Amino acid sequence: MTLYLRYVSMHFKSQMQYKVSFFFTAIGQFLVAFATYLSVRFLFDRFDSVGGFSYEEVLLCFAVIISAFSLGELYGRGFDRFPLLLGNGGFDRALVRPRNLVFQVMASQLEFSRIGRVVQAILIFIYVIPRSGIDWTWDKVLTLLLMVVCGSLLFFGLFVVYAAFAFFTVEGLEFMNILTDGAREHGRLPFSVYGEGVLKFLTFVVPIALVQYYPLLYIIGREESLFFALTPVLSLVFLLPCYAFFRFGLRQYKSTGS
Repeated sequence: MTLYLRYVSMHFKSQMQYKVSFFFTAIGQFLVAFATYLSVRFLFDRFDSVGGFSYEEVLLCFAVIISAFSLGELYGRGFDRFPLLLGNGGFDRALVRPRNLVFQVMASQLEFSRIGRVVQAILIFIYVIPRSGIDWTWDKVLTLLLMVVCGSLLFFGLFVVYAAFAFFTVEGLEFMNILTDGAREHGRLPFSVYGEGVLKFLTFVVPIALVQYYPLLYIIGREESLFFALTPVLSLVFLLPCYAFFRFGLRQYKSTGS
């Protein structure tokens, strides 16, 4: 952990050498998230509810997904840029170092400018929590925290899968953006509004619904079972096949010779 914190400090100092560029990038990330928020706002200007969910309930979904994605991308950026690490020979250097490979890739790139999206999510939480009409007992606060934390780990797992494909293709596969950027964009609404088939896929295959839809039902009082509150923890099982696939790809790895 001490070594990782040193990497964090190093990357932060490096990015702050160009403060204007950093802040403009962060503002750009904020505005991208704000544009997505506007699409939700315009939708509810026309409809009172979507899929049986109110404006405040949908905003909770939006804030959870965007904060989880942004945090996952912040510390998982090294896996998102993994094909570049393979192409320039950086991964070959990592193989001969006496440190865990996952740690080295994770520490190779940190994008603090993603804080712009996190700020957007925090502002939405500040706005929606007192207006939601929800009785925020300790278990519901804990559920909300689990949604964000476990959601960020779930997105991190998806970045690991994206990186693992690069062992076979060298270049990154854009179809993975359907599960990362696509989940971020479509996660602004509860996943149930997209139909039963999509909800089942996002429950049993790529369990993003476990950190968004099911715990939301507990928070807003539609489900009383604690099982729904703990589904974000259950989603962490997904990290096991993600890591296993990365290790499988590593065994097939052949250097590009760069």
